[in-house]
Amino acid sequence: MNKKWQIYETDEAKIQEIQEKNGVNKLLATILANRNITKEEDIRLFLKPTRNDFHNPFLITDMEKAVERIIKAIENQEKVTIYGDYDVDGITSITVLKSFLQDRGLEVNTYIPNRLDEGYGLNENAIKKIVDSGCNLMITVDCGISAIEEIAYANSLGVETIITDHHEPGNELPNAFAVIDNKRKDSKYPFRELAGVGVVFKLIQAIGITLNLKEEEYLKYLDIVCVGTISDIVPLMDENRVIAKLGLMLISQTRNVGLHSLLHTSGYSKIDSNTISFGIAPRINACGRMGKAEEALELLLTKNITKANELSRQLNEHNRTRQETEKGIFENAVEQIEKEHLEKGNSIIVWGENWHHGVIGIVASKITEMYFKPCILLSFEEDGIGKGSGRSIPGFDLHDALMQCSDTIEKFGGHSMAVGITIKKDKFETFKNKFEEIATKAHIEEITPIIQIDSKIDLKDINKDVVESLKQLEPFGEGNRMPVFLFKNLKIDSIRALSEGKHLKLTIKDNNTIINGIGFNLGNLVDDYKIGDKIDVVGVLEINTFNGVESLQINIKDIMRSL
Repeated sequence: MNKKWQIYETDEAKIQEIQEKNGVNKLLATILANRNITKEEDIRLFLKPTRNDFHNPFLITDMEKAVERIIKAIENQEKVTIYGDYDVDGITSITVLKSFLQDRGLEVNTYIPNRLDEGYGLNENAIKKIVDSGCNLMITVDCGISAIEEIAYANSLGVETIITDHHEPGNELPNAFAVIDNKRKDSKYPFRELAGVGVVFKLIQAIGITLNLKEEEYLKYLDIVCVGTISDIVPLMDENRVIAKLGLMLISQTRNVGLHSLLHTSGYSKIDSNTISFGIAPRINACGRMGKAEEALELLLTKNITKANELSRQLNEHNRTRQETEKGIFENAVEQIEKEHLEKGNSIIVWGENWHHGVIGIVASKITEMYFKPCILLSFEEDGIGKGSGRSIPGFDLHDALMQCSDTIEKFGGHSMAVGITIKKDKFETFKNKFEEIATKAHIEEITPIIQIDSKIDLKDINKDVVESLKQLEPFGEGNRMPVFLFKNLKIDSIRALSEGKHLKLTIKDNNTIINGIGFNLGNLVDDYKIGDKIDVVGVLEINTFNGVESLQINIKDIMRSL
């Protein structure tokens, strides 16, 4: 697939100014300029945030009200239930709030809806169970902002609710005792992109300040807050960057027995955002996807190392099961796509019988990435009802497209890039044709994936110190991607495919300088190039460690022949 290479225009004077005033090398200064991080205070906050860089939690609407109510519950030893979500953000949110309240002497119950039976968010059956348990205060985490009817039901049963959430509210807010969400239209808080666990952190920070606690009493949870924040793919800027940067330092010496055990069993040797995104998050999420979210919560709450190790093994097993299930659905879907030549259309919609609802969204993401087309996967049950997930590409609003064919859909929800959908089997073909018509009118074929390049550099200017300096930009993630560089007129010294043709491995050189390159999922290019060819490469610089030996490497994102 052709990709467009787009390089930042550089302001040499600004780059030199950043270098001189902040003591960073030219490459680092260039990337900061590209990110529009140019003021001294912004650069300090980005590179070296401290605990003093958190915003005042009482700027959040309803915070004071919520804090007073929770302190009252602590003083009166009320029955409190935390109602959360089954993903990493939800699990870490419950962990932080429950642990903090326990430290204040208040034992609280928790409730996580089963993803496979109940779905996301509050439901009346769950609320009835919570009321029957004797609860008189319910605190939601990472959910609740759209639960108008459910909160009304809770009110009718005499339960007060404090909502903490980070999702977009509708035109009407639930009639809860307090609604804490930085995306409220009347919010004056300076940052609106906190994860659900970030909102919980602000709540315990506010309680801590009110109770005149030492800062350590709420800052000690930043390891868990960091895990939830990075895993939820919120922009790693402003307060999220403070959480992630400080939290990663805390994770390296975490006192959370369960997190320590999971880090060990996941096999990652260093602590960075990749470890959280690809080592920790999938294992915790796998529990929710397989209907076992309580096991992940129990892991993060336990103080027993034997129990933690046992639960870590279970999480690894759930993750393996998730991977196998996902692989089966992916292979089935690709087979269907190729058999019916669906990749030649402007959208891809495929279905299967009894595909696992917990992993269907991951497969939709993979297919969208593979074909660069909006994709919807549906699983039909015996009752003729299909439930599924859709993923989109930049430039095509998936939610808007579903709005245009809503007469063929039972229900749907989500946003421009990801949706959940329910449809009847007898409406499937009509829906599929109408959706393809919408995608065709949107000229999907003209949308080209763009690789944003930070700078063109020469191999001779690369050394270990330069690559190490880029670590100051970590943690990487949403809103702060890894820097991508352009290398021109390199000569292929060796080239081969790895992993049964899946990946590309090569060595490339410029005069007397030679470097290794690895292209994940680029194995199909192995027959397009040969030794001696001159190529341009875009990729990420990294230090590869193999058998204890470190070497510089380009993680290749794309290749083209040199002009």
